[in-house]
Amino acid sequence: MNAPPPDTRMSLILRLGDADDEEAWRHFAELYEPVVYRLARSHGMQDADAREVVQEVLLSVSRAVERWTPDPERGRFRTWLGRITRNELINRLTRRKHQALGSGDSGVARWLGELADPATEATAEFDLEWRREAFRWAAERVRERVSPTNWRAFWMTSVEARTTDEAATTLGVSPGAVHVARSRVRARLRVEVRRLLEEEETLDPASEAKP
Repeated sequence: MNAPPPDTRMSLILRLGDADDEEAWRHFAELYEPVVYRLARSHGMQDADAREVVQEVLLSVSRAVERWTPDPERGRFRTWLGRITRNELINRLTRRKHQALGSGDSGVARWLGELADPATEATAEFDLEWRREAFRWAAERVRERVSPTNWRAFWMTSVEARTTDEAATTLGVSPGAVHVARSRVRARLRVEVRRLLEEEETLDPASEAKP
């Protein structure tokens, strides 16, 4: 059975201030390491470089998390973490740019320009990757809780873009059964994703003022 999604509520963030709290750091890494890694890869980094970025980001968080406090003007914790990731990517790409001078490789300069330009909202990229990771966690949990046939009906029609009739023939069920299974799985996914997002909202100081 897959592990439950990491706790991203304020209690976890406060626990990160204790460098010896291995459980808190393990939970934190389970959710955010894949996010940072994929973001680094999306900016042209090889596997080894992307993994180094992950480690540097975790190290930066460990050094600074005690000083992080909820602040409506500075945004939520995820925004803060996104800035740390963005800064590390800029540092890494800057070094690569100097190494690539004279090579004719314009890719590094382009990626660096995108990160350095506030108009591109680099932290929005981080937010998008986090939401993808939240969906992955939700999908794993839902898959454990529905029948294999229902999951395959959902996956074939929603992810593989196969028609309802094709899925019904493959699974040996009626098209109506495929439709019902897909709807039920989607509903469960929405609940799980919403739960993860609501947990993250508890890190948003502005959320305390919401009615």
